[in-house]
Amino acid sequence: MRLQTIDILIILAYLVATVLIGLYLRKRASENLQAYFQGGKQLPWYMLGLSNASGMFDISGTMWLVALCFVYGMKSIWIPWLWPVFNQVFLAVFLSMWLRRSNVLTGAEWMHTRFGNNVGARLSHGIIVAFALISVLGFLAYGFIGVGKFMEIFIPWETVSTVVPFHVPEAYVPHLYGIFFTSIATLYVLLGGMYSIVWADVLQFTIMTISAITIAVIAMISVSPEALHAATPEGWANPFFGWRLDLDWSGIIAEVNDKIISDGYTLFSIFFMMMLFKGVLLSLAGPAPNYDMQKILATRSPREAALMSGFVSVVLMPIRYLMIAGFAVLAIVYYQDLDLVSGGELDFENILPSAMLQFVPVGLLGLLLAGLLAAFMSTFASTVNAAPAYLVNDVYKRYIKPEASDRQLVRASYIVSLSVVVISILIGLFVESINSVLMWLVSGLWGGYVVSNVLKWYWWRLNGMGYFSGMAAGIFGALAFPPMFQGVFEGVSSDILPLYLFPLLLMFSGAACILASLFTEPEDNEVLLDFYTNVRPWGFWGPIQRLALERDPNFKRNEDFGRDMFNVALGIVAQTCLVAAPIFLVIREWTSLSLSLGVFAIAAAVLYRTWYSNLPSANEKLRSITY
Repeated sequence: MRLQTIDILIILAYLVATVLIGLYLRKRASENLQAYFQGGKQLPWYMLGLSNASGMFDISGTMWLVALCFVYGMKSIWIPWLWPVFNQVFLAVFLSMWLRRSNVLTGAEWMHTRFGNNVGARLSHGIIVAFALISVLGFLAYGFIGVGKFMEIFIPWETVSTVVPFHVPEAYVPHLYGIFFTSIATLYVLLGGMYSIVWADVLQFTIMTISAITIAVIAMISVSPEALHAATPEGWANPFFGWRLDLDWSGIIAEVNDKIISDGYTLFSIFFMMMLFKGVLLSLAGPAPNYDMQKILATRSPREAALMSGFVSVVLMPIRYLMIAGFAVLAIVYYQDLDLVSGGELDFENILPSAMLQFVPVGLLGLLLAGLLAAFMSTFASTVNAAPAYLVNDVYKRYIKPEASDRQLVRASYIVSLSVVVISILIGLFVESINSVLMWLVSGLWGGYVVSNVLKWYWWRLNGMGYFSGMAAGIFGALAFPPMFQGVFEGVSSDILPLYLFPLLLMFSGAACILASLFTEPEDNEVLLDFYTNVRPWGFWGPIQRLALERDPNFKRNEDFGRDMFNVALGIVAQTCLVAAPIFLVIREWTSLSLSLGVFAIAAAVLYRTWYSNLPSANEKLRSITY
């Protein structure tokens, strides 16, 4: 056991605290589905924002980002656009408000506010439930792999194997650890619903803030700028790039060059353009049906939904990247002291846990480990909380047992949560790396999500049949195209192949979506009028706008497109500065740090006038539309 007694006690104390929070709030959370999945829509926006940020501060993602910072230096600030991280900017500027005005419980229920209750609407409702389940299972498998690999370094198998009454092959040791900690997290999510998730997340983020600042300070004390410069290739500290990546680790750490080739980022400009194109479309589509969407729907008003989404970037980026930069810098300079071998192979995803073991002092190690485990639990709990919301509210309650009591519905949520966890574990047993799951999710599965979910906001003529056809074609393409075209893109890493296939997937699902809409009847005008006048999107709504004016001559259409796009562009600049500044601080690039902070301050001042001052009133009246 590599942890000291005090570290173990700190971890146990935290785990006990989270369970106690769940027990304390269990009765309040089990009142009804809205209380269980949305905290009764009574939680303040800043707590939901901290909770959302905490859920994004997960182990698997942090391990991946530390590895990226180690290998690519300042150029790593662009690679998370794969998610894309700037979707939070689109949400803050306008999409969170539009979504919250629907006043529903889940993204699937939202389908009926847009398409009514005809065959197309029911098919759209069903396909979004299916998509939500696929994405939830994928992200749970992603977290399951990460926590297992993470804990394997701190708790060596040779120590544990003496008390385990069965043989476990070395390759499956991380999976066994994943099962153990997943079981603990499952207990926590079953107990508390949204209330305990949010309160535990606030505690977790406080721990991570303390830990991140401490790690950054340790790195700045332990590593001089001269030592870092000697241990990194030319261009490592420069965020800008040319046609090619041009980072050559030869003569420093030769294995890193192999990592760059296997990642497929060598032609960085092409990668960046494809990533930006895909990221903008994904962001315009709105949040996927996961915990991010559920946190938006849980806010008290459209104004608070926008504030919550904006707050996520402000609190998450600086804190997370202080930790990422601190560990990456320590790992680079003291690379020879790290143990990055897992399963007999060099694994750069082990940089974070190995650096923790090497550089974090006793006591703080327990605090940091407790925080990262809690981050896993936060992500896991929020994701699991999203799954039963769809199955129970949108399937069981709607089609199987409409007369079910609140107690029966909450109990059904427990059963669904357990089932989803078990299935995600089985999926995780067959996944080789964190990155392979990540790339499939963000470049493949979400690629199939784009067209239908962009058009649902901005084009009046999209109907339920079109939405369903586009989603079905997208999911099929996301699953079928990678094996079909692997041979065509010879030399392209299988992990990054979905990104190269994104344009083809876009055309395939787009054609299905548009053709199905045009060859079937448009939605009923009353349904479209209700949606348009309640949600108030901008876009191609001309015929419906004219009907709205005929009904109410005082109706005003949304004319904020230009301002919203300006705020999005400025928001992405501000968010990128919040990512770059903490890295510049840790590596002590003072001029670049000053420029980053200066640009952020200017962007923030402008956004205060162009975004914050134009947010709707907190008392904006909402109505639920049901069909």
